[in-house]
Amino acid sequence: MTDEKAAPVSGSIMVVGGGISGLTTALEAAEVGYEVFLVEKNPYLGGRVAQLNQYFPKLCPPTCGLEINFKRIKDNPRIKVLTMAEVEKVDGGPGSYTVSVKVKPRYVNENCTCCGACAEACQTEIASDYDFGMKKVKAAYLPFAMAFPARFVVDPQIVKTEDGNRVKQACPYDAVDLEMQAKSLTLNVGAIVWATGWVPYDAKRMDRLGFGKHPNIITNMMMERLAAPNGPTRGKIARPSDGKAPASIAFVQCAGSRDENYLPYCSYICCMASLKQTTYIREQHPEAKVYIFYIDLRAPGHRYEKFYDAIKKDPNVVFIKGKVAEVSEDKATGHITVVAENAVTGEKIQQSVEMVVLATGMQPTAAVQKLPAAVKTTADGFVLNDYSAGGMFGAGCAHKPADVVSSNQNATGMALKAIQTLVRR
Repeated sequence: MTDEKAAPVSGSIMVVGGGISGLTTALEAAEVGYEVFLVEKNPYLGGRVAQLNQYFPKLCPPTCGLEINFKRIKDNPRIKVLTMAEVEKVDGGPGSYTVSVKVKPRYVNENCTCCGACAEACQTEIASDYDFGMKKVKAAYLPFAMAFPARFVVDPQIVKTEDGNRVKQACPYDAVDLEMQAKSLTLNVGAIVWATGWVPYDAKRMDRLGFGKHPNIITNMMMERLAAPNGPTRGKIARPSDGKAPASIAFVQCAGSRDENYLPYCSYICCMASLKQTTYIREQHPEAKVYIFYIDLRAPGHRYEKFYDAIKKDPNVVFIKGKVAEVSEDKATGHITVVAENAVTGEKIQQSVEMVVLATGMQPTAAVQKLPAAVKTTADGFVLNDYSAGGMFGAGCAHKPADVVSSNQNATGMALKAIQTLVRR
């Protein structure tokens, strides 16, 4: 009797989500010979990482990682990228899935050179989702300078308007196609990796923290956009109410996380995100005071611990162990008073600051938009991986809260699990 060696069978892999986990999964599978369909609902790849100013461990801009991955995808014919696309239905089982995908019209075709003539002609402005509504963009827009695909998008609201016609006529390359229609595709794949990522927890649900009521209270992802050179203020950290450079800022940790009323789990990234954003503030405003209100500060790993230790040595950064109970606004100045009890001294603290950043938690996308497949999830919406069954897997933050490094490591493993589904033993 001879042993049968593993042999590849015909089949493709679908990766749902084009953030850092999805990019890694797709590239790892494609670069060892498998066909990959990469499905992304936004008009660009990059996910949350594309919205950051800097990320760990090197505090480098996201371009330094995304640029390389975008080039690898562009150069790999095995990866078929579908942007503005969403999975509607999944039938079948491991090794043989039939997937229905709906692709929304971009209204801009492959002729686009990103010359920007359409945006110059466009008169309609819309809120920028990429910047969490903190600025307006033209209704004919490039999501961000390094967007992939490098192609403009026309917002549907101007398609049948005079402004839409103006945009179309302005394009010298006949790239604007206002007759584009939504398309439905049926794809056959052997394995599916759900890299659907995460969304910031809705801070408006925590009424006591004042988000949405007081303009000088923002979220941690909004801070990333404020600090980013391509953000709404071109990288200048300023108070939303008056554009003033803040002389004092408070970070409110666990805003929604580790709370049975909201997110019962630790979101893993929030502590390090606030410490990182403290460096943004200290670089721009050396005299500014930073107050960090926390329950517990978690620095997972030696490098993160060293980073935390360096921040603690800064005399202008004050750590206060205590959960924030409420906030209030001084109508005359726009300053925010943060109220908390110091868990070490028992003292009630009322700290007035010029700006507040809520370290809002990480919620899996599947918690707010149910996956269109028979995928098991936790009560909080994280995908549970059944490796014995195979076929479908959750990667990165769709599986558990994680930073970029951990997400990449996990995505590499899920690429392997997907490949194993396609191999007959």
